[in-house]
Amino acid sequence: MESMYERLRSLPLFQGVGPERISELIERLPFHFLKFKEGETIINAGDKCECVRFVVSGSVRIVMKSTGFNVKLLQTLSAPEVLGPDSLFGIDNSYPFSAYAATDCGIMQLTKSDYMKMLMIDKVFLFNILNYLSSNCQRYNTILQMTQGNIAERLAREITNLTTPRSTDVVLEFQQKDLCALLGTQRNSLMAALDQMLASEIITYTSSSIKVLDVRALQTVFYPD
Repeated sequence: MESMYERLRSLPLFQGVGPERISELIERLPFHFLKFKEGETIINAGDKCECVRFVVSGSVRIVMKSTGFNVKLLQTLSAPEVLGPDSLFGIDNSYPFSAYAATDCGIMQLTKSDYMKMLMIDKVFLFNILNYLSSNCQRYNTILQMTQGNIAERLAREITNLTTPRSTDVVLEFQQKDLCALLGTQRNSLMAALDQMLASEIITYTSSSIKVLDVRALQTVFYPD
């Protein structure tokens, strides 16, 4: 069976921390482990983020909806992964997404106050969260608001910004009129952009959804700068 030490050091935000330090954490801090059955709700959009949550087993389905428009982005995160730690800090610390157990899964939680203690124990933890926050800064506040670049580039940038590098089963669901309104374009231009992306074999699409086959390729092909 995987040891507590092995489980912790595999998690995001724990990378580069030595075994002695992790052993100290296990003794000093109250890590809580919760189990969720497939389909159970883990987080509701708008819930206050009062602890840092890690996926330690199984997988979680993330659903993010655009305010005022019938557009939503879905992705699956599999262990080891962290769930929206950027919501832990700042004036608005509510989750911008809902999270559901995609399979039976395990979640490790640490309260904000205990996590702050952890940051003081070793600078590596502080560097890890600062790197995470800087790379994800404001990505949740830019959903489909791009005004630069062609339509395919805008879509590629936004989907990339709102997903994690290891996410799978990425799907954008929409009503065409709402997606066109968010992109500031006409239906014909949207369809032309989707056909362009389809030709690159990075997505498939229907009249109401886009399924991303390779998230990382979105940047490589459509905005390699």
